[in-house]
Formats: sequence, structure tokens, C-alpha cells
Amino acid sequence: MSALIIRDATLDDLQFIAALGDADEVTAARDPLRKDHAVQMRDGFMAITSDPNHRLLIAERNGGRVGSFQLSFIPGVSRRGAWRGQIESVRVAAEFRSQGIGEEMVRWAIAQCEARDCCIVQLTSDRQREAAHRFYERLGFEPSHTGFKLKPD
Repeated sequence: MSALIIRDATLDDLQFIAALGDADEVTAARDPLRKDHAVQMRDGFMAITSDPNHRLLIAERNGGRVGSFQLSFIPGVSRRGAWRGQIESVRVAAEFRSQGIGEEMVRWAIAQCEARDCCIVQLTSDRQREAAHRFYERLGFEPSHTGFKLKPD
């Protein structure tokens, strides 16, 4: 098995990223398809790639795409002005799960945060994802906050 390669996503990767989300029951239930979702995804991609504090990433192994995630660097004034690393939307294609790919992706993201002198690396995980919670805890993450969300009309 070859090493995992992590690279910045291109517009050509959007369909793969969308398919990862569509194949996930929690995501599919939470984010129903809209007729303009392709436009929204492209706009989101452009916003991410135009900001040096955000990266949309693809994981490849043996020349094929196996996963995706987003990594953001967030400035703040709390913690004495320290930066935070935010890992989002970690997804591995079903046929490649349980091969250590997710762990490699997250450890890579943590290393990027350390290189940017982030004081904390954070992520959120839907409360339904008990296996994901065990995975993140095994990697050293601790549940620390209760999250709240509001969907504006």
C-alpha cells in the first residue's frame, strides 16, 4: 500500500466531495439536495480557495481519491490572541474505511495546525456519530463543549 497523499482540492474534485456527503446517512438527512447545490458548492469552493486561512483537501492513495476534509485557521482574541485550527467534514469513501486513512488525514491536519502555531485544534462531530467520537478520542481529542446551531429563515 502506498503512502497517503494530501493535496488541495480542485474544481474537478467537487463531484467526489459531493458523493462522499451523499453517501453519508447523517449528512444526507441534514443537507437535502437542492436544485442549485452545484452552484452553492462552487461558490463555497471559490470562497475557501481564495482565503489562505482555509483549505479544502483531498486524500489520495495509489493514484485514486479516498477521502476529503476541510482545514481552517481561525484568529481570535481569546486565549491571548492565539489561533485555532478547525477540522471539518472528515470523510473517507466507504470502500477505504478501517484502513487508517482517516487517522492519517487527521494527524496530517494536526501537524499543519502545529506548524501554524495554533494553540488548539478543534472539530465538531454530530452527536449521532458514536463511532466517530471514539475515533477522535483515540486520537487525543476530548469532548469539551456543547454546540448550538441556528438555521436562519
